[in-house]
Amino acid sequence: MSASESVPSLFVGFSRFVAADEPARASSELVWSDDRSQTEDVTRSKVLIVDDQRLIADTLAEILGNSGFDAVAAYDGFDALEKASRFQPHWVVTDVLMPRMNGVELAIAMRKNFPNSAILLFSGQAGISEILQDGHRQGYQFELLAKPIHPLKLIERLREN
Repeated sequence: MSASESVPSLFVGFSRFVAADEPARASSELVWSDDRSQTEDVTRSKVLIVDDQRLIADTLAEILGNSGFDAVAAYDGFDALEKASRFQPHWVVTDVLMPRMNGVELAIAMRKNFPNSAILLFSGQAGISEILQDGHRQGYQFELLAKPIHPLKLIERLREN
C-alpha cells in the first residue's frame, strides 16, 4: 500500500456529495458517512513515539492513531520504558537527542527488554554520529530517519512490516 492510499484513512467518513445530474464543483459539500471499510483491514500495530518535544510526540501519536495504529507518546527514555512495559509496542520510534537517556540508549534497552519491538530512530541533528557509533560498538545497529519526517513517509515505513 502506498502512502497516498493511506491518506484517506485520516479522513474516513468524509465524502463529496454531488447530485448525479450536477457537474462536480470545487465547492461540493462534504458529508459524513460511516464507511470504515478502508481501515478495517489495517492491523492495529502498536507504536510508541518518543520525543522530548511533547508537541512532536503528541502530534505523531495522533496522526498515527488516526491512520489505524494504536499509538502512545512518551517524553523521555525512562517514560518510554515504563510505558513499553504496559503497552508492549510493535514499533518504537524515538528521537536520538533527548535528556537523561538518549535514543540509542533507549533503543538498546528496548532491544534487551522487548526483543520483538522494531526500532526506528529519528533526528534532525547532524552531530549524532558519535551516539550512533556508541551503539554500533556495543553490537547494535538501528535504522535512522531524518527529522522532520513527513507523516506519510512514517506511515508507509511502519506498514512495510
